[in-house]
Amino acid sequence: MVFVSRLSGGCMNGGLIDTRPTDFGNRRGYTERLICLSLFAIAMAYVEAAVVVYLRELYYPNGFSLQMFGIPANIIAIELFREAATIIMLLTVALTVSRAAWERFGSFIFLMGLWDIFYYVWLKATIDWPSSLFEWDVLFLLPVPWLSPVIAPALVALLMIVFGILIISIYAKGYRFKATGITWLLAIIATGLILYTFIRDSGTLYMQSPPGDFQYLLFGAGLVLYIAAFMLSYLKCRRVYER
Repeated sequence: MVFVSRLSGGCMNGGLIDTRPTDFGNRRGYTERLICLSLFAIAMAYVEAAVVVYLRELYYPNGFSLQMFGIPANIIAIELFREAATIIMLLTVALTVSRAAWERFGSFIFLMGLWDIFYYVWLKATIDWPSSLFEWDVLFLLPVPWLSPVIAPALVALLMIVFGILIISIYAKGYRFKATGITWLLAIIATGLILYTFIRDSGTLYMQSPPGDFQYLLFGAGLVLYIAAFMLSYLKCRRVYER
C-alpha cells in the first residue's frame, strides 16, 4: 500500500519520491526468503491447528460449536496469551528477515496470510473440518471474539499473500515504498468495515444464540477498498521505476 522510487540520485516531484540509494535489492535472496517464510508459516500453521484439535477434543467431543460454555476461565486466559504469542512470533520473523519498515510489513502480511490459509488446510487434513467454506469459525479472541464463515478470513489471507509478495519483490529489485494519503484513508476504512463484520456478533460466543447473517456486502466492500488502496500505490510505483 505504498509506492516505490527509482534509485537514481536527487529528487522527483518536489521531493515526494524517495530516491536515496538502498542496499535491500537482492533478487536471489528474494526467492530464498519467500521459501523460508513459507516453510515457517506452514509449520506454524500446523502447530496452531494441533492446539485447536486438542482443545476441540477436550471441550467439544460431540462436535464444534460457537458457544464457549464449559471452558474454564483460566484456559480462556491461556488461549488469549497464546494468540498474542503467535502474532509476536510471526512479527519477530518478519522483523528479522527484513530491514526496511515496509519490507517488514510485506513479510509480515505474507507470513500471516499463508499461516491462516494453511491453518485451515491442516484442520481439514486432520479432523476433516470445516465441512464447507461457509461454516462459521472463531477467528480470534483478542481484544473481543471475531466470528465469521471460514471463507472470509481465507479471502483476506489470500490478499495478504499477494500484497506481501508484491511488496517484497519491489524491495528485491532495489526500490523503496512510500504510502500515499489516499492509500492510508482507503485502508483505514477497509479495516473498519472488515473488523465490524467480524466482531458485530462477538457477544453470541458467550450466549446460547447463533450469530446473525454475515454481512457479506460490507465485507466485500472492505476487500474492494483494500485492493484499490494497494493498487493505487503499487501502480504508481510501477510508473515511477519503469521510466
